[in-house]
Amino acid sequence: MKVSDLLKERTTFSFEFYPAKTQESSEELFKTIQDLVPLEPSYVSVTYGAGGSTRELTHDLVVRIRRETCLTVVPHLTCVNSTRSEIHSILERYQENGIENVMALRGDPPKEGVRDIPSDERFDHATDLVRFIKKNFPEMCIGVAGYPEGHPEMPNRIRELDFLKEKVDEGADYICTQMFFKNSEFYDFCERSELIGIKVPVVAGIMPITSSRSMRRMSETALGMSYPARLMRAIYRTDSDEKLARVGVHWATEQVRDLLDHHVRGIHFYTLNRSKHTIRIYDALGVSKSSDLAL
Repeated sequence: MKVSDLLKERTTFSFEFYPAKTQESSEELFKTIQDLVPLEPSYVSVTYGAGGSTRELTHDLVVRIRRETCLTVVPHLTCVNSTRSEIHSILERYQENGIENVMALRGDPPKEGVRDIPSDERFDHATDLVRFIKKNFPEMCIGVAGYPEGHPEMPNRIRELDFLKEKVDEGADYICTQMFFKNSEFYDFCERSELIGIKVPVVAGIMPITSSRSMRRMSETALGMSYPARLMRAIYRTDSDEKLARVGVHWATEQVRDLLDHHVRGIHFYTLNRSKHTIRIYDALGVSKSSDLAL
């Protein structure tokens, strides 16, 4: 089913995974995904590595989810370091396997640098990818990324929203945001988007902090989000990762509760390939599956 249709019906709840790098870890990941099936997510998404480094692993996992589960799956599709013919081939494979959704992203360049691709074959921006998909696969539902606290490579916040609107104008059906820890940033982002004429649904990205290591990794990446003082104060009071995870899950749970009270169109959980913390959020909200959250 198309995500755009799901968003019209009810609040959506979705989970994101990244492809495993070995056969053993791939089986563990699939078990994690199966653990979340009883929660009846609206859809799940699967990411790429930098420069499409896990492209085939992403394709294999996406097709397996489609064939072996009842889940709607949304593969990430990055265009940096890819030719138009390569992207066309990927989309054909997805279409042949009944996959109706993609998340269109520019993506991060690989560490070894990008290939020298002729200008008529390369994609310079995510907008180019959205335009290409809409022209060649018009029935495909397209999601794009939004940054409530600003894209790390675009200090001009006004121009950044102009670029987002360009993606929507070229055919993007919905926006899924980067993770954030202050709901006020999300609400302001939605309001600013609406003011410049962006009318598509906006899905809120949520990721609980589960360990000091994961917090350091998030801080080191150029994601642009900030940590509220109240959250940091609670984290500093903990003396183990187990307690820190409780704080992170509690904070994320209260974020979701507040977002639901404000009638958000969708919640997207960044799972880091783990199911237990997402399940704890559901438990803390007093529900057993995502459909209960939409009541």
